[in-house]
Amino acid sequence: MSDIHIVRDYPYSPVQVWQALTDPELVPLWTSTGRGGRPVGFRPEPGARFQFIGKPTPGWNGIVECRILEIDAPRLFRYTWTSGEDGQLTTVTYRVEPQAGGTRFTYDHTGYTGVGGFMLSALLGKVRRKMLSVGLPAVLAELDAEGHLRPDSTLRSEALG
Repeated sequence: MSDIHIVRDYPYSPVQVWQALTDPELVPLWTSTGRGGRPVGFRPEPGARFQFIGKPTPGWNGIVECRILEIDAPRLFRYTWTSGEDGQLTTVTYRVEPQAGGTRFTYDHTGYTGVGGFMLSALLGKVRRKMLSVGLPAVLAELDAEGHLRPDSTLRSEALG
């Protein structure tokens, strides 16, 4: 089995980090460093289904099907993930924990199996590391204390334009 495990510390509050991770309008801003996934149909309740829509590539239609397994704002978000890459059903978990001077965010994507799973997790791991090291910090820097994009931010037009 091949898993992706990433831990990042951010000098922002758990509220700001949670908002950036789960607000459907903010997610495309930090995922733009990858395939630009935007959540469609997202409702923060267990059992709810939604899709991440990204830029298609050869062998992938750009759609990830998800179902929320558990959500405990602003601490835990766990959902299933399956897409056209190989159809494997995997699980993504976000953990947001307060710590001195900010927030620790732990990203886990588990359940990939076989050679195809190994290759896919290696590719996705690289993309996720960039999103969480470059994309997410850029969005966090543009949020107010409640986790909303500041009115003077240029991120919206740059990322979505």
